[in-house]
Amino acid sequence: MRTEDFDYELPEERIAQLPIEPRDSARLLVDRGTGVDPRDASVADLRELLGPGDVLVVNDSRVIPARLDLRRISGGAAEVLLLESLGDDRWEALARPARKLRAGERLVDVAGAPVVEVIGRTAAGDTVEVRLLDPDLAERIGAMPLPPYITAPLTDRERYQTVYAREPGSAAAPTAGLHFTPSLLADLEALGVRLARVELMVGLDTFKPISTDDPVEHPIHTERYRVPQATWDVVAAAERVVAVGTTAVRALETAAATGSLEGRSSLFIHRPYDWKVVDVLMTNFHLPRTTLLLMIDAFVGARWRDLYEHALRNEYRFLSFGDAMFLDRRLP
Repeated sequence: MRTEDFDYELPEERIAQLPIEPRDSARLLVDRGTGVDPRDASVADLRELLGPGDVLVVNDSRVIPARLDLRRISGGAAEVLLLESLGDDRWEALARPARKLRAGERLVDVAGAPVVEVIGRTAAGDTVEVRLLDPDLAERIGAMPLPPYITAPLTDRERYQTVYAREPGSAAAPTAGLHFTPSLLADLEALGVRLARVELMVGLDTFKPISTDDPVEHPIHTERYRVPQATWDVVAAAERVVAVGTTAVRALETAAATGSLEGRSSLFIHRPYDWKVVDVLMTNFHLPRTTLLLMIDAFVGARWRDLYEHALRNEYRFLSFGDAMFLDRRLP
C-alpha cells in the first residue's frame, strides 16, 4: 500500500459547513456488499435497515468545549485547546503562542483573572501540560473545537454533540452519531434493535493526515476507551453488530484484540485485518490520506473509492457535519 492510494479530490463545496435539520434527514449511502450499485437513502431509513437481532453500538463520549481564548499577563493573546484530562485539573493541550509560553506562566480571562497555569511541555514536545485554576473553565468560557475545515459559526454548541452523549472528555465529536434523534432511537428499540454504549475519548490526531509514504508506518495515536461488560455481553449474543462511527469500531475491536474492556487503544486498522466484532459500519465520509480512510478500506476493500465517487457525483455532504454511509462488510 501507498499513502497516495488513499487520496481523492474533495471539492471545497462538498464539505458541510452546518449541521442539517432534522438530524436524521441526512443522506445515507447504503452498500450491502452484494456487488450491486449502492442505494441512496436517508438516516431515517435505518428503521427499514435494522431490526431484531441487531445491536447498535454508539460512542457516548461528550465533547468538551475545549477551545479557550485567553490572554497573557503581558497583554498578548493566547489560546489553549484542551486535548485530554490528566487528572487533578491537569490537561494535555495545544497552546499558542507555544514557543513564548513558559512553565509557571499564568493565563487570564477577559476579566484579567488567572484561570490557566502552564506547567510545561509534554514528552511529545508538540503539546503542553496545563492546570485549570477554575475546574469549570471550559464549560464557562470554552468554545467547541470544530475542525479547521468548518469555518461557519456554530450558534448551538449542542449540535456538535450526539443526543446520547454522557461522559465529557472528547476533543472532537464521534460524528456519525450526530445523525440520531431521540425519536429515531426510540423507534429502533421498538423494532427490537438493542442499543449498546461504549466510550472512546476522541483525540484530534484521529483526523491527522498520514505522514509517511507507506501508510502502515504512520505513528498511530492512542485514545482512552471503555466497553462496559453489559455491552460486551449484548454484542457477544448479537446476530449482527452495527457500529456507529469509527470510534465505536476502534473500542470494540480493541477489546476483542486485547481481551481488555478498558484502557488505551493503539489499534491501527488497515488491510489485511481480521475483523472480530463489527459486521456493519455506519460512518461519515472522511478526509483523504487519513487512518480513518484506511479503516474503511479494511472494512469494504477497494470499493470504498466507488462509493466516494458516487457520493461526490451525487452531491453528498462530506466530513463532520456531512452525510453518512451504511456499509456491510459481509460479501455474498
